[in-house]
Order: sequence, then structure tokens, then C-alpha cells
Amino acid sequence: MTDPVPGPGDDVALYVHWPYCARICPYCDFNVVRDRGRTDEQADLVRAILADMEAQAALTGRRRLASIFFGGGTPSLMAPEAVGAVIARACALFEPRGPIEITLEANPTDAEAGRFSALADAGVNRLSMGVQALDDAALAFLGRNHSADEARRAVAVAGRAFGRLSIDLIYARPGQTVDGWEAELTEALAMGFEHVSPYQLTIEPATAFGRAVARHAWAPPDEDLSAALYETTQGVLEGARFEAYEVSNHARGVAARSAHNLHVWRGGDYLGLGPGAHGRLTLGGARTATVAHKGIGGYLAGVAAGAPWSVRATQSPVEAAEERVLLGLRTVEGVGMGEPAALGLSPDAEPLAGLIADGFLSRRGQRIVATPRGRPVLDAVLRALLV
Repeated sequence: MTDPVPGPGDDVALYVHWPYCARICPYCDFNVVRDRGRTDEQADLVRAILADMEAQAALTGRRRLASIFFGGGTPSLMAPEAVGAVIARACALFEPRGPIEITLEANPTDAEAGRFSALADAGVNRLSMGVQALDDAALAFLGRNHSADEARRAVAVAGRAFGRLSIDLIYARPGQTVDGWEAELTEALAMGFEHVSPYQLTIEPATAFGRAVARHAWAPPDEDLSAALYETTQGVLEGARFEAYEVSNHARGVAARSAHNLHVWRGGDYLGLGPGAHGRLTLGGARTATVAHKGIGGYLAGVAAGAPWSVRATQSPVEAAEERVLLGLRTVEGVGMGEPAALGLSPDAEPLAGLIADGFLSRRGQRIVATPRGRPVLDAVLRALLV
């Protein structure tokens, strides 16, 4: 039987990291900085990203362009003309595979909503909105710089500027109830989003939230309530005809799925551009992992010196297969039999056979997929499978 899931082929995608934020959220452990007073530095960073793209294109050769994703940080703070310059250079260096998906992450403030039309004119055609909550008390707790009403106004503006909209929401917040979360999620769906990314609040040790929880200032919901909130998420979204095509991503139909994320999850090559950006490239026939210098100054100096990466590591066949399994099992597509086989794993032998027998994984034609039972505990399933 042939594998029905399309592979990434020789296409290459671009991830552009814009590290600036108006404020740093207390749960965030991403590579971000405050944007105040950094106008000259930001102009230098745009020039460095363009130069980095040209240098990496010289390594990969001219290939088809699958997608562009502006992440951060807060790329909706990026000047629209800078966004347009990055898009234009990418389309000159690579051959767009038809009308490609170009996503930009945005915060729903009134100020940033004023940029949406210009960002659409620059070439962005999909907006991923970090709304996070539709409750003012929750937004204040999360350290967000917008109100619920401001978010609603921004969503309305975005709907007029972009044909494709995605929303990020955070649940399992302290004090959150199942009924409250169901109402909040239902309101978000009524806004017309085609794609929803609901994330359970994760406490990272190096963040302000991590330090607060460590000193017992507050505690996240217990296991039972977290599980109930997760089940409510799945139930509400399924009832609205959203498919959980990845553990934390739900789309209303196949066309609404994120093409960029699917390219990455399927093992496609992508350039990481900007401070701390990760990339995966096939160089000299070998899968190569790259990580750009994390600090803005270090990245600028590295690009100028022709050495933007702090890490350039050739993956062994085993490492590449492990990564494919880790990413692929997060999706509804799962992984082809070849990836587990490359790790010496067989559906007829432990540990894979046991995970299938216990209902955490299943065999679907020539693919292995995580089941509804296995997806909520996927981290544990992957540890059992790969460690």
C-alpha cells in the first residue's frame, strides 16, 4: 500500500523570528526582549535577516518555497514594509509553490490592529492571533496588554483584512471552571476563526510564573480539573466540526490546517532566520539542525561574519528518525512505518506492540498514529517508545 500522506519533497519553508514584544508575559520562555527604544537595532535586524536568507539560499540552492511564518516575539510590531521586504526577497530567492501560505503572529491590541491592512498589503494572508483569553481578569493574570473588548475589536478588523484567521487560547488557568472555559471557547468560535490552537498553561521554571509557583504564591489546577478542561476543549471543538489534526491545533476542514506547521511536522526543510531561530536543512545529502545565535547582538555580528549559527549539527539517521517520530505522532497523520523501523521498532515487538495493544497507538494501513487515548499522554507514550 502506498503512503497516502504527502511528503514535503524538496520544498523549503521559512521561519522568521522577530524577538521584540511590548511586554514580557509571565508564562513566556521564548527568546524575546522589550521593544522600547530599539528602532535602530530593529532596522539592523531586518537587514541581517535578509542577508542571512541570501546566505542560506546559497547553501540550499534554488528550491520551491512552501510557506513563510513570522513568529516571535510579536511580529505584528514589525514595520509592514520590513515584512514586505522579507517576503519579496524570499520569493526572489526561492520559487513559490503557487499561492503560498504566509502567516504572521499578532497581538490583538488596537494599535496593532491598525497595521493589519498594511500587513495584508505586504503579502501576509494568514493571521495567527494571540488572544489567549476573553476574560479581563484572566488577561491581567496572564500579563497581556489588551482587554477582552480590545481583542474583539481587533478580531473584527482582522476578519476584514485576512481570508484566514487562527486564534491562540490558554486554558487550565488558576480558578478557571469547566463551565467558564466552555463559554469562553464557544464565544471564540463564534468570531469565525477557521483554526484554533488551545494550549494548556505550562509552568516553565525560568519564567515569572515558574518562580511564583515555586514559592507557592499560587498553584495551577489539579490533575482532575486539568483533564476535565482538556476533555471540554475536545468536545466543544469537535461539536463545532473542528478536527484535532495535531495535539494542540484544531482546524475546520483540511484546507484550514496550517501548511507551514504541517511542512515542519512532516520533516520538511526550513530556514530559521532571526535571533535564536531553529532550522532544518538538507546539506550535502545530510539532515542538518541549525540554531541561530540567541542574542540580537550576537546574531547581527554572526551574520556580518558569515556565521549566523551557534549550532550546526549533522543528524545521524537515528536522530533524524527519532525527530520524525516525535513530531509525526503529534499529528493525526502519524508516521510511516519506515520511521519506527529505522529505530529498530516493529509493531510486532515491544515497546511498540505493547503501546498498540494498550490502545495508546494504532496501526492505520502503513502508518502508526496516536489514538484519542494516547494523545493526552503523548509525552509519556513517546518516552516509552524512544527511551
